[in-house]
Amino acid sequence: MKVLVPVKRVVDYNVKIRVKSDQTGVETANVKMSMNPFDEIAIEEAVRMKEAGKAEEVIAVSIGPQQSQETIRTALAMGADRGIHVQEDGEVQPLAVAKILKALVEKEGPGLVLLGKQAIDDDANQTGQMLSALLGWAQATFASKLEFGDGSAKVTREVDGGLETIEVKTPAVISVDLRLNEPRYASLPNIMKAKKKPIDTVSAGDLGVDPSPRLKTLKVIEPPPRQAGIKVSSVSELVDKLKNEAKVI
Repeated sequence: MKVLVPVKRVVDYNVKIRVKSDQTGVETANVKMSMNPFDEIAIEEAVRMKEAGKAEEVIAVSIGPQQSQETIRTALAMGADRGIHVQEDGEVQPLAVAKILKALVEKEGPGLVLLGKQAIDDDANQTGQMLSALLGWAQATFASKLEFGDGSAKVTREVDGGLETIEVKTPAVISVDLRLNEPRYASLPNIMKAKKKPIDTVSAGDLGVDPSPRLKTLKVIEPPPRQAGIKVSSVSELVDKLKNEAKVI
């Protein structure tokens, strides 16, 4: 079966985020960008499926400006077979992403959509669920272990109380969590090979989707600085401060 893996270009997780002076968003000019870490895990899992003979083709999809092709090339260097770049220069919100992916699923006919549980820039955690609803497919979220059988997938997922194991019928949409695997580093030979792998470029309009934002960001502000802690000399003083100053007991 084909596996479709959406990959998003985000501010690198090692970069300290800075808010724009006009508070309209996060500063991205002259900032290192990379693939969303959760999407790296999804690509790694899809490539492992192909190596195990459970998938025939891995297709990496990225939605964004021209620079998003760099993210696709990273996925190709990790082992994906080809890429699709949906070129959109403006903001593309989760619902529009889900609609674009739905159109690509209908065009490509994959048996599985494997994606990160969320992107580290907006932390929305919405695209996978929305895509599942639009397609009418089964969904499993926060996957930390995957086992594929005949027409089904057994998914161990992380929940607040521990681990939950469910079984879903394929085709399905599965979002992955951090503990699923450890993504490989792209070797130099694979990076060179990735340059020759095909990337198709389309627009949301070509797919019949209007990507116009439906939500408006009113203000983005940095969290307040943490206040200095204090030392107490006894348990009774601690209890007094918790009761009378912090008022938490």
